[in-house]
Amino acid sequence: MPESSGLPELPRTPAATAALSVATRYCSPALLNHSIRSYVWGVTYARAHGIAFDDELYYVAALLHDTGLTEPFDSHSLPFEEAGGHLAWVFGVAAGWPEARAARAEHVIVAHMRADVSAAEDAESHLLQVATSWDVAGRRPEEFPEATTSSVLDRYPRLDFATEFLAWFEDQAARKPSSAAARSVGSGGRLRISAHPLDA
Repeated sequence: MPESSGLPELPRTPAATAALSVATRYCSPALLNHSIRSYVWGVTYARAHGIAFDDELYYVAALLHDTGLTEPFDSHSLPFEEAGGHLAWVFGVAAGWPEARAARAEHVIVAHMRADVSAAEDAESHLLQVATSWDVAGRRPEEFPEATTSSVLDRYPRLDFATEFLAWFEDQAARKPSSAAARSVGSGGRLRISAHPLDA
């Protein structure tokens, strides 16, 4: 059921609650809020476009999608999204999910840094791509009405997200030059992140 503010209610299944605990422990406050916003933006977008999706799966993927940037889970060689995907698979199996469902969470996290996929092809990956590209780089602002945006930011403020995220991204790019993060930085990512309209 939607909350009275119009924002989606966060899932409360055992797996969802456990994912929030993991994200809260390992993510900075700014990164945690980004992860929750990524869920909220995705659900908002899905509602507007009539996209059916697996709510629990999407929530878990959104909460864990950037854990590969954190020091405990940063891989010395794998791109951060692949490291986060592996964590999501382990998490899903430990939460009692079938391996195929855990693999879906892994795929969604990896795919959010790959070429765009359509909602018809993979709803959850599409939602995470749209949500994170808006929250990180300000893409598709027309999809997120000002009133909704204000409500989301009031509840889950950006804090110092842009500065933190840019530092993580540039660190990933320097250490993993063949990664998607490196390609993003090389194609103007610093400017897009620094000039985000939500940080104006």
